[in-house]
Amino acid sequence: MNEKYNDDDELLGYQKIDRYDDDKINAVAQHYGDILSKLGEDPGREGLIKTPERVAKALQYLTHGYDIQPDIILRSAMFKEDYSQMVVVKDIEVFSMCEHHMLPFFGKAHVAYIPNGHIVGLSKIPRVVDAFARRLQVQERLTNEIRDCIQETLSPAGVAVVMECKHLCMAMRGVQKQNSVTTTSAFTGEFISNDKTRAEFLRLITATLH
Repeated sequence: MNEKYNDDDELLGYQKIDRYDDDKINAVAQHYGDILSKLGEDPGREGLIKTPERVAKALQYLTHGYDIQPDIILRSAMFKEDYSQMVVVKDIEVFSMCEHHMLPFFGKAHVAYIPNGHIVGLSKIPRVVDAFARRLQVQERLTNEIRDCIQETLSPAGVAVVMECKHLCMAMRGVQKQNSVTTTSAFTGEFISNDKTRAEFLRLITATLH
């Protein structure tokens, strides 16, 4: 394999960049060291020495959506186009953190919009989903935020969002139901007023076309 590197020994075409706020990392790590002690662990033992810092970095990454403006993501790739049929991006992988127990929930989002003079680069829709998902969330609000961002930024004839997720706060604690799936939906415009349009969207996201 003839891999090509630049002068900084970075593999061309791929660069992994981790940016952390050192002050935040240190502050959060200190708290997690105390938490380990309260749980009866020894934060000084070999396996846990770097755990507080690792957790702090993981949390900063998992909540980096607070530093992203999703509407700017959409505006960066808006194009005038005379297309007025439904655009569907389905099976978008979602990973987020439940704000109630700080445990993950994950699944898929299905997003559609009906253009009204503008379309958007298709990759921007999953990026918007990620921007809102990388915050402390509840699935219901996450669904609405994705819908509202697309509606307010693109002004389409309608937006539809359906999310299907598993919640570890239900699987690992509480009722401990490992196979339960939570489905939420949010619609605007034609997806509310036109039953046929909404039915077409639901058919498309459940169909196997590939």
